[in-house]
Amino acid sequence: MDEVRIIEIQRSVFSNNEKQANKVRDQLKQQKTFLLNLMSSPGSGKTSLILQTIKSLRDDFKIGVMEADIDSAVDAERIAAVGIPAIQLHTGGMCHLDAGMTMQGLKEMNLTELDMVIIENVGNLVCPAEFDTGAVMNIMILSVPEGDDKPLKYPLMFSTCDVLLVNKIDYLEFSDFDMTAVKERALKINPSITIFEISAKTGEGIDMWAEWLRKAICNWIAA
Repeated sequence: MDEVRIIEIQRSVFSNNEKQANKVRDQLKQQKTFLLNLMSSPGSGKTSLILQTIKSLRDDFKIGVMEADIDSAVDAERIAAVGIPAIQLHTGGMCHLDAGMTMQGLKEMNLTELDMVIIENVGNLVCPAEFDTGAVMNIMILSVPEGDDKPLKYPLMFSTCDVLLVNKIDYLEFSDFDMTAVKERALKINPSITIFEISAKTGEGIDMWAEWLRKAICNWIAA
């Protein structure tokens, strides 16, 4: 019997993606455009958070949004309705964006006229964490109804993110969500992660998040 050849496809895919991601960041640096990659489970409040962030920062920065979904254009339509340039990326059944897809999306946006582009990645706590999109910063949302055990179940997502936004804190009084526990678990996985408690519905905590992001964008543009 002939020997079976084993090909490490995953390693090749990740290696090629990393090269493309670095190309994306080089382009962003030249254009002085800040790219933020937002990840979370479905229904955690990504689009609502983006709308609140736009409301807080649109007077200071020119913002664009790339919405990634397996199908539909519902989220992109919500963003466009408030006068923000938005494009919808259909991933063809894939549960994440990679750097190549991001690059295709950026080609459809005029980066010379944008200070920041926000990616709303496909709703998923597994695949999006594995693929570098070329973003300057990775952000994740964990909503209170999801429970405080998610850092234990999805450590890679927490380890790859610069910021954790604990959303839907207006539900805290109706749940047994342990804020102290989730912060301890997240910081154990990623000691440098920055954590904000927010409600995209009521606006609570959005000012602190927006001010932190404002400084990050200014530092990137000025560097």
